[in-house]
Amino acid sequence: MRVYLPATVAMLRDLVENGEFVAVGGTAFALTPALRESYATGDTEELEYSAMLDAARGSLRLIAGDEKAVPRRAVVSADVPDVKLRPDLDFSVVKLSGPVPVKLVAAIHLDTLEAEEDVRAAADVIDAADLGDPDAEFALGGAEDHELAWYAPQELPFLLELM
Repeated sequence: MRVYLPATVAMLRDLVENGEFVAVGGTAFALTPALRESYATGDTEELEYSAMLDAARGSLRLIAGDEKAVPRRAVVSADVPDVKLRPDLDFSVVKLSGPVPVKLVAAIHLDTLEAEEDVRAAADVIDAADLGDPDAEFALGGAEDHELAWYAPQELPFLLELM
């Protein structure tokens, strides 16, 4: 199953160094049956994109918890054989059984430099946005207006070196 793992730049560095990705709490996002049922329409690509955006929002939460974090949302896409569905947490949430080896990573999605200011602003108010604060939701939308850039796994060491 293709899963989308919320990450930070520091976690991407760990992936390169250790050869595996350790998801916080084993949490990932995917196109699950519950996610598919929650949409009236949408093809597989659109629904997988929705799961990836859920992971990008998870990345904001990780950034919010670390003042020293590089303010860029990061998502690791991987094809893993063993996940546990968790529709009790949210439609797209799955739990992994362990670390994800780099050989299962399909792509890296990362904000560009231009997104940093908006990402930091959104990370600072992510909890308020979840509670419905309209100003916080506006700030969150500012970050989500930036498309994540796509990188092949073999490009990651070079990308991190240039940051």
